[in-house]
Amino acid sequence: MENYIVSARKYRPSTFRSVVGQQALTHTLKSAIDNARLAHAYLFCGPRGVGKTSCARIFAKTINCLNPTADHEACNECESCKAFNEQHSYNIVELDAASNNSVDDMRNLIDQVRIPPPIGKYRVYIIDEVHMLSSAAFNAFLKTLEEPPAHAIFILATTEKHKIIPTILSRCQIYDFARITTQDIVSQLQYIAEQEGIKTEGAALNVIAQKADGAMRDALSIFDQVAAASEGNITYQSTIANLNVLDHDYYFRLIEAFKKGDVPEALLIYKEVRDHGFDSKFFINGLAQHLRDLMVAYDPRTRSLLEMSDELAEEFAKQAVSLNPRWYYVAMDLCNTCDLNYPTATNKQFLVELTLIKICQLLAPAPAPTPGGGGGVPLRSIAQPTAQQAAPQQSAPQPTAPRASAQGQSAAPAAQPAAQQESHSRFDPIASSGVHRFNTKQTLRFDSATSKEKESEGPARVRNAVFNQDMLTAAWNNFIRNHPHRRMLISAMGMTQPTLTSQNVFEIRVSEVQKSIFDQDITEILAAIRDELQNDFVGMNIQIVETAPRPKYKTPREIIEDIRTAYPAIESLINDFKLSMK
Repeated sequence: MENYIVSARKYRPSTFRSVVGQQALTHTLKSAIDNARLAHAYLFCGPRGVGKTSCARIFAKTINCLNPTADHEACNECESCKAFNEQHSYNIVELDAASNNSVDDMRNLIDQVRIPPPIGKYRVYIIDEVHMLSSAAFNAFLKTLEEPPAHAIFILATTEKHKIIPTILSRCQIYDFARITTQDIVSQLQYIAEQEGIKTEGAALNVIAQKADGAMRDALSIFDQVAAASEGNITYQSTIANLNVLDHDYYFRLIEAFKKGDVPEALLIYKEVRDHGFDSKFFINGLAQHLRDLMVAYDPRTRSLLEMSDELAEEFAKQAVSLNPRWYYVAMDLCNTCDLNYPTATNKQFLVELTLIKICQLLAPAPAPTPGGGGGVPLRSIAQPTAQQAAPQQSAPQPTAPRASAQGQSAAPAAQPAAQQESHSRFDPIASSGVHRFNTKQTLRFDSATSKEKESEGPARVRNAVFNQDMLTAAWNNFIRNHPHRRMLISAMGMTQPTLTSQNVFEIRVSEVQKSIFDQDITEILAAIRDELQNDFVGMNIQIVETAPRPKYKTPREIIEDIRTAYPAIESLINDFKLSMK
């Protein structure tokens, strides 16, 4: 019975031509060999499984080949190549720095460097995971690395370049290996499957490539695992079942539920996912990735960023165009917030369900009247009012009694222009989500939709009365007067005053401590101000300002010392009368 060899070893590259996904780098190495411009030290760095050690071996084999080919590849027929292929070449010395990282190990290597190669021109020393060397070992290696014998070439390989001391980096030619693209991995897996007589589906190989995350070695290991489980017929279903990958179909169905605002359907899909044994954090991260892919698929210019099969990319593009791209920004932000809060959440399932409900409400239709006037209150869309909702106000405006301003002047709400109504009907991700938005000036904005549910029969009337700075200040001060028991809040509100910056947005300037107080009650403050100003589009910016440092209070001794320094006569008086400071 023939011994089984895993694909990662059986199909390990043996020539520059067979290296996957590093064409630019291998071309540079071949050019250096062709022009006889070989450095004495190289540093190969990059993620795991991208071919660093394989390229080091191929490079060492090629520069010692006695009869290189016309395209600067090893001939595999000369004495040096045969010794390398049979793994008993004395021209190549490999050292694992993870287990040989002491000063003594480095001194033994330095002693070997003096020995010239028995065959060929160079003796190549490949030090893998070089970042594992101790500081003392690095220092012992420095002199030899800088001035090695003419026959010695060092190739250092590492996955963590930042851990290598600068004095080592400055002595090496540095080659950065890139992650292997999904398409390159899929192509290599298709080639191996043909060589092994294994039937595959393109979607299945794409899942394996994405799971490998740019590492060819990982992809080959996963390929062997799936091939063994599927008995030589790798299908999409068998692959996702074996690798515990969540099917895209769940997320496609979830997006359809979001489009309809169907909260029960979204929660049932989430339950179905959990019943299949998938972790909630894995699910929410997968949803965020799916939303990102939909956003990328929306614009033909960015579809090249999708690392998936053409068939699946077309499916993403078909669903992507049915949603506003600005909706994706809010939905992704909600998923990201859920992911950040997940580790500290007491009820993790509730956190995910609440996130799904919020996303459903972004495009939820207007609530239908409850039969009989009873029962529960339906969920209301948190998107901006639609043009149909604002139309009744435009066609038949309701008369409103004049209202006194802060100076006693009367001000009636002006009719909302058609263009302004249209602008409000457009989808605003900040307004629809109620999430915080930061800019470079550390400004926090709250722009949620209508703050308070009104119980009324028929369509809800959108309020958009015109107000000025005096009316805004009066509404702010009225809130302070009406809530005397909220001492911390009214104290923070009393230390700042709102400033109207645009038609419906005002700004307050507070410190970090005051901001934390406002964060707890911002919804209530906005609701009260909107009710008093009769405007559902009032928004607030919170700009965080740096507080001045507290003055340092001096002790009596420090005050006297300052006086003695400033007035020499006081110092003489103290010395003449032999006064003491106690």
